Amino acid sequence: MGRSGPEVADIFRRYGAAWREQHGASLSTERRAAMTALERCRTAALGGHVEQCDRCGERRIAYNSCRSRNCPKCQSLARADWVEARRAELLDTQYFHVVFTVPDEIAAIAFQNPAAVYDILFRATAETLRTIAADPKHLGARIGFFAVLHTWGQNLSHHPHLHCVVPGGCLSPDGSRWIACRPGFFLPVAVLSRLFRRLFLEELQKAFTAGKLRFFSSLSGLSDAAAFRRYLNQVRRINWVVFAKVPFAGAEQVLTYVGRYTHRVAIANSRIVDIEDGKVRFRWKDYRDSDRQKVMTLGAGEFIRRFLVHVLPNGFKRIRYYGLLGNRHRKEKLARCRELLGMTQADAQAEPKVSADYRDKVEKLTGRSLRECPTCHQGLMVCVEVLEPAASRTVPFSDTS
Repeated sequence: MGRSGPEVADIFRRYGAAWREQHGASLSTERRAAMTALERCRTAALGGHVEQCDRCGERRIAYNSCRSRNCPKCQSLARADWVEARRAELLDTQYFHVVFTVPDEIAAIAFQNPAAVYDILFRATAETLRTIAADPKHLGARIGFFAVLHTWGQNLSHHPHLHCVVPGGCLSPDGSRWIACRPGFFLPVAVLSRLFRRLFLEELQKAFTAGKLRFFSSLSGLSDAAAFRRYLNQVRRINWVVFAKVPFAGAEQVLTYVGRYTHRVAIANSRIVDIEDGKVRFRWKDYRDSDRQKVMTLGAGEFIRRFLVHVLPNGFKRIRYYGLLGNRHRKEKLARCRELLGMTQADAQAEPKVSADYRDKVEKLTGRSLRECPTCHQGLMVCVEVLEPAASRTVPFSDTS
């Protein structure tokens, strides 16, 4: 699971203390906790255990993970668990990937009011999809889907958008039949875009009236009701982007593709090129230049600032489920869908078996056994000593990842 190249955690370990000292007064609890988690992940600070091969005597130290949802190294197992749980919910039908994006003017408000605006983004998106799909002129069905919030662009800029994965059809209003989309076509994106814009701005105005929005710095003028209305009127004239991607090729592609999206953080370790002289270089894809791969250089402080922008408020759910995938009646509705689609019992995957041992999950995910001795490849690594967490963060970091 490890890699030899530079990682996001290395940036925080080298430059986090200085950045924290300079900006600590304005640092939220969530972002401070994210920094600490990254700095301590898989180091002596979190404790661990010593393993020894029962055949050749080889010993190694394995330090504990931080398990933070903001840590690039701690998402693989969470992603594998999530994908396995979703496997039981797949239907024998088309699946569509629809992306809802807010314009820069709204992203600026979200930057200062993340919890309130991101909640509005979820509500407006869900209501848009359900309303248009229920319209007999389009689909006339009660759809189900899940949505995943991403707040970043490839260069770590603030770019809030929702990725929605939707089965290509659903139950009729009375539940008596399955209504399928046309092959390769879900819903008209122009219609989705207009309704999404209206619903979002209505919700945003309600939030302002209820006193749920706060403005400062360059947006401080929006605290005035008249100025806020004028601001929304300008945004109302902009075309909002709703993008429907090419349908998935099959159920397994849904799992593979979506698994990459659900537990992604702002930047993966694999994109970090190097960290030298207070600078961080990383790969990014420039969508405005024919998707060309480029390398960006940022000062370490600016990299840390951009990364922390994407730390969500505590308790905020970035994956949400709607319609037949909602938790309340999920099993019953999915069973009815399978029946109407003619799926056999074998088509319905068994409930995933959850293993408490992370080594089983790693082996299933990567095919690499953490129990096998890396030296002799014949013996098994057995825990011979438990290492307690270091009492103080002043203990030098020792990273075995």
